Amino acid sequence: MNFDLLIWRQPSRQAPGKMVKYRAENVSPDSSFLEILDAVNEQLLTRGEEPISFDSDCREGICGSCGLVINGRAHGPDLGTATCQLHMRRFKDGDEITVEPWRARAFPVIRDLVVDRSAFDRIIAAGGYISAHVGSAPEANSIPVPRTAAESAMDAAACIACGACVAACKNASAHLFVGAKVSHLALLPQGSPERRRRARAMLRQADAEGFGSCSNEAECEAVCPKQISIRTIARLIREYTFATLTGTE
Repeated sequence: MNFDLLIWRQPSRQAPGKMVKYRAENVSPDSSFLEILDAVNEQLLTRGEEPISFDSDCREGICGSCGLVINGRAHGPDLGTATCQLHMRRFKDGDEITVEPWRARAFPVIRDLVVDRSAFDRIIAAGGYISAHVGSAPEANSIPVPRTAAESAMDAAACIACGACVAACKNASAHLFVGAKVSHLALLPQGSPERRRRARAMLRQADAEGFGSCSNEAECEAVCPKQISIRTIARLIREYTFATLTGTE
């Protein structure tokens, strides 16, 4: 298979960027998308040119670092799939494929396809934790948790903080990310006492970082590689509203 790749190149945060075309030839349909970028970089290094900068780590759809906008869609055309799990058989021989970084004010481009996602870290630091001292690990069955609550909490905890929800949202909202982090703690007995304070603190930090508001169009859910439900956003708004009405800090 052969492809033309239109890739965003930007040497630094302050410098202007542009789309540059590269040719990928004799590509195996079983190659992952990141392996194609590796192959292009090998060609560039052989010619003495600067390689394309992009994030990756586990390449197993777990770490969340591999986010790219491929043909206008966060993580590419497959549902429930991170960029590292996307294979070239998903495209047609001879296709022209555009590759861009996340586009959001809160995710400034560092270089090429690499963006600064430390805003997510600051949101977590604002309240995405349980502050009560619990000592050593308790016996697993000492605190009964209803099965439905445990399963919903685990579904929300699957969020890998990749930022696809932000990239897909026309408002660059982080509500799905924040909602997932708030939900997986609020649904469990250990995190429930602080759930309203947590929601208020994390949403305040998201606003301070420059993320937009949610307009409930579900683009975030559609591109999430872990298929986090927008029900987590409803829970986030409910907890935030109660916190505001009761003056919870």
